[in-house]
Amino acid sequence: MAHRLRPVGLDFVGTAPVRHVFVREISAPVAAVYRALCEDVPGWAEWFPQVASARPVDDGAGRDITLTGGVRFRESVIAAEKPEVYAYRVDVTNVPGVRAIVEEWRLTPSGTGTRVRWTFATDGTALYRLAMRPVRAAQARAFRDAVTALDRRLTA
Repeated sequence: MAHRLRPVGLDFVGTAPVRHVFVREISAPVAAVYRALCEDVPGWAEWFPQVASARPVDDGAGRDITLTGGVRFRESVIAAEKPEVYAYRVDVTNVPGVRAIVEEWRLTPSGTGTRVRWTFATDGTALYRLAMRPVRAAQARAFRDAVTALDRRLTA
């Protein structure tokens, strides 16, 4: 059953009880990476293996995301600062125990490429927070694989 999460802002990225931060440098330029993240929401299913479907809603102010395995998110974009920051919060999900989620993608130039930093910030019940510990390793692999696939897609 879907439930509504606490509406948090971008500052939650720095204050969340659980924060997973991942960084990778890729050869694609910052502007192309930003466009792929922010402007090509359906394209996420092409390069992020865990994303089964993604579609913009509310004229781009939100997103509907379905992950493989059936996890669903209704998200609101809370920052789209071209070309360096793209962030969204989860408003509704079917994940039990979660109270708040914000994901921030921060892009900085690195030579001719891009340094991509993804922060997954969340809060939930004690059991949820405990369950997030082993999830970190899976998120790290997912981030690495997704950003590598995105880089291949953008530089092909």
